[in-house]
Amino acid sequence: MSQIYQHRARKRFGQNFLHDTGVIDRIIRAIAPREGDHILEIGPGQGALTESLLDSGAQLDVIEIDLDLIPLLKLKFALQPNFTLHQGDALKFDFNRLAPAPSSLRVVGNLPYNISTPLIFHLLNNAHLVRDMHFMLQKEVVERMAAQPGGGDWGRLSIMVQYHCRVEHLFNVGPGSFNPPPKVDSAIVRLTPHAQLPHQAQDVRALDRIVREAFNQRRKTLRNTLKNILSAEAISAADVDGSLRPEQLDMAAFVRLADQFVAQQAADSP
Repeated sequence: MSQIYQHRARKRFGQNFLHDTGVIDRIIRAIAPREGDHILEIGPGQGALTESLLDSGAQLDVIEIDLDLIPLLKLKFALQPNFTLHQGDALKFDFNRLAPAPSSLRVVGNLPYNISTPLIFHLLNNAHLVRDMHFMLQKEVVERMAAQPGGGDWGRLSIMVQYHCRVEHLFNVGPGSFNPPPKVDSAIVRLTPHAQLPHQAQDVRALDRIVREAFNQRRKTLRNTLKNILSAEAISAADVDGSLRPEQLDMAAFVRLADQFVAQQAADSP
């Protein structure tokens, strides 16, 4: 057997290669790729999903960071006219270089657990280019994304992802579907950017700042966690009860706090 096919999953890249054909088929059915789609696959690995995505007739760009996997991917797919390979780090990738039309890019991937959250935020910064995203993630991460106010999973990830996207926890995947098996359960999530934001903040960076500060000490009240950036009076002016803990606030309340923060900064400027 050629050495190309003897690639071992690398811990530093968080690699766990999907091999369960039943799970692969279920993921492809959830994505429902078709001719005319422009799909970006992040971390194709050994190409478990890649072949079916190409067979759909979609235009497929893939990003792979592991130099040792590039020959395998080229051997398998380079002759396909709808296949383009980019070697590099998805965290640093400029999605504009793919020249997608607004709301046209479909993003898929079995994301390494060690970079999943920063990569999601990188993609959210480019949400205007994206039609939808389908990811394999650690189950715990998907549960946090899909969480609702009032529970322990509701936090920065839930709020910032749901600000930009509708979140659907599609199904779970056990460790035995991967080689090597991870020590955690996985899940498939669909993220669909909102055509119109349900609660639009004046400045999304201000929203992120408020949410970060609020959940930095999530057991404390908002009056305490936000005291360095918003006074008790400013919190009240946003129609928010400062005696609540951050997990008790819904999206609309956080947006009001962010807008109050923007107004306060504008008032403080000379």
